[in-house]
Amino acid sequence: MEMRGEGLAQQLAEGVAALRLDLSPAQQTRLLDYLALLAKWNAVYNLTAIRDPQAMLVQHLLDSLAIVPELALHTQGRPFRLLDVGSGGGLPGIPAAIAMPQAQVMLIDPVHKKTAFLTQVKAGLQLSNLRVLTGKAEEVRAVEVDARYDVITSRAFSSLGEFVQLAQHLLAPEGFFAAMKGVVPEEEIRALPSEFHAYGVIPLQVPGLDAERCLVLIRKK
Repeated sequence: MEMRGEGLAQQLAEGVAALRLDLSPAQQTRLLDYLALLAKWNAVYNLTAIRDPQAMLVQHLLDSLAIVPELALHTQGRPFRLLDVGSGGGLPGIPAAIAMPQAQVMLIDPVHKKTAFLTQVKAGLQLSNLRVLTGKAEEVRAVEVDARYDVITSRAFSSLGEFVQLAQHLLAPEGFFAAMKGVVPEEEIRALPSEFHAYGVIPLQVPGLDAERCLVLIRKK
């Protein structure tokens, strides 16, 4: 599957511009290289049900990149530690690591074949700000990941309540959760554990995607 064609590169460049991201040509090339690896490994490991290159670019790359401006805003542009729980094929963690070199990114997934792929991406793209760990968030101790995280994110992982409960021990005292969702999950927000509150529900506009997306920001009260 050819992932480096001019059409895809142009579509990515237009999407990056629409998201108002300042990504260098080298960063955009890395994103396309990641997509190529995802397509290659997907043939064997079934990392995603999406097979069409253009659909993968929109529904994986641009969808993940849509949260980058919000993460940069809410971390005030400073270096920060990001944990991607249930990372699967590396979404949104790998696009975030490429787009935000100031972030130290950890990807956690319980499925070994997925973390084997993520490790291959780290090596192949020489992502020095990326780490990979095999395991379940609730079973990982903070000491195993060196420290707790400023931002913990997930994409299509679980309900909001389950997400925060499983990963709260890995959150830094002043940190926040950033959960990627489709339609605003009103019931999940109402069902959050009493010690947490959603302090932001941010609509996301993903270039080329005609579907609702939002980012739910959660922190401890």
